[in-house]
Amino acid sequence: MNSAANTKIVDVIIMIIIGITSLLCLVPMIHLLALSFSSNGAIMAGKITLFPIGFNLTAFKAVFLHSAMIRSLIFTIFLVALFTAIAMFMTVIAAYPLTKPSLKGRNFFLIVIVLTMFFSGGLIPDYLLMRELHLLDSIWVLVLPGSISAFYLIILKSFFSSIPLELEESSRMDGAGHFRILWSIILPLSLPSIATLSLFYAVGRWNGFQDALIYITSPNLYPIQLKLYALVISGQANDMSIMEAQNAGAPVPQSLKAASIMFGTVPILLVYPFIQRYFISGVMIGAVKG
Repeated sequence: MNSAANTKIVDVIIMIIIGITSLLCLVPMIHLLALSFSSNGAIMAGKITLFPIGFNLTAFKAVFLHSAMIRSLIFTIFLVALFTAIAMFMTVIAAYPLTKPSLKGRNFFLIVIVLTMFFSGGLIPDYLLMRELHLLDSIWVLVLPGSISAFYLIILKSFFSSIPLELEESSRMDGAGHFRILWSIILPLSLPSIATLSLFYAVGRWNGFQDALIYITSPNLYPIQLKLYALVISGQANDMSIMEAQNAGAPVPQSLKAASIMFGTVPILLVYPFIQRYFISGVMIGAVKG
């Protein structure tokens, strides 16, 4: 009885800690949301905490009317889709052969892959390599360098290894080759892992801006996060040319930046509900056998 009571107390404590942590994560977003919907006077007076004061949509109207921001959003959606498709293709075709004991040099390849997780050439060699490959200021410099993650590759390889070998052996007896087995058996059974890793790849690319900051100079190739980065770092709404045409009722920079951040954050959040059922089971991938 005491043991059961102690377990309940521990569960309550854990739930309280998780609840407080979740609130701490949500508070900044709620504050930004309140800023984006508040009036200029309330923002300038510093009255905004977690609830909007003097509700208005001026900031969001300015953002949606700004052609450069819309163009960056559309470009980023295309970039994320392209990057995720290529990254998952590369990860799958690399992970599947590494599950085969018959692959010569398999342990060597795994060691080399793991080493890339701890060592890199550095920023300057990376930049020089992109320049020599003529990838600078192109969409491919945002896609190809990060198109495969060693960490995600090892996780997917572990998941593939957990699939019973009897399924492959029976298919091989029916005349199926490696590509047929991968397409018809391995991939359908790996939907949770593939959906989860696809989400991780997509979120990583959506939130990425450092590579674009280094390699991209053309404004037409600015992803949405680099656009927001420039807006926030500037400290003013200088990036929003539409503000020049606004009258005195235009949103203040704080409201405009908050609305822009929400504009760049909400789209990726809308992806989660569609793959939630895969994500719940997929977060445990790699926890079976390696």
